Amino acid sequence: MALDHGDPGDAPSVPPPLAPVVHDRRPSAAEEARTIAASTNTATLASLTADGDPWASFVTYGLLDGAPVLCVSRMAEHGRNLAGDQRMSLSIVAPQSQTDPLASGRITLAGVVERPDGDELAAARAAHLDGVPAAKYYLDYSDFTLWVMRVQRVRWVGGYGRMDSATADAYSEAAPDPVSPTSAYAIEHLNADHASSLNAMARELGGFPDATSAECTAADRYGLDLKVLTPRGIAYTRVGYATPIDSAAELRAATVELAKRAAAGR
Repeated sequence: MALDHGDPGDAPSVPPPLAPVVHDRRPSAAEEARTIAASTNTATLASLTADGDPWASFVTYGLLDGAPVLCVSRMAEHGRNLAGDQRMSLSIVAPQSQTDPLASGRITLAGVVERPDGDELAAARAAHLDGVPAAKYYLDYSDFTLWVMRVQRVRWVGGYGRMDSATADAYSEAAPDPVSPTSAYAIEHLNADHASSLNAMARELGGFPDATSAECTAADRYGLDLKVLTPRGIAYTRVGYATPIDSAAELRAATVELAKRAAAGR
């Protein structure tokens, strides 16, 4: 993804590929954002106090067609903040998969909240309960308010050097990745039992013929992310399946096909 947040300054450089990367398609920033939003039900809410000061709070949410649905009490400061000023943002962190927290994915959604009514009220209530089942014990209390977030801006960060923005329309139209949320076991298996195949993928398909080892760090419907060790330093690359897949059940066949292509050198 594009490095669009400024000059990296004296950050260490990453060795570039020495050969073309084959099938390097990956999820768009909007798809990545929708996947992270669907991967958890907790976030940090940034609201504005009556004095205009920023206020961060831990909240839970459900999703209504990708739009976060909050249920907050007016007894809480952030509940009163939203009642007074509907501008807000949510910071959502993907479930931890890296030892370094800054290497994990996260998103910021910015926009405004509105109180749903009519048919949307029933849908929002169901969406919040689907995401936060424990809310059934308090959702209908008179001091709690349901809010639907109207997303206006999306920022995705996938770890070091991977970040991009998406429009609200692109976020709304995207779908969560069907593979990555349940790919942890497959990734562990690949790294434990198929290290030589991963290295061949990096060398033959990922553009790093000088790779000495490779580790799979993520899998999605389009391909695998690899962390590559070379004599030039640590690098990162992408190897894509011949065609996208639609479920985690197809992941094994897709990676076997990758291994065969890598072994054949194409």
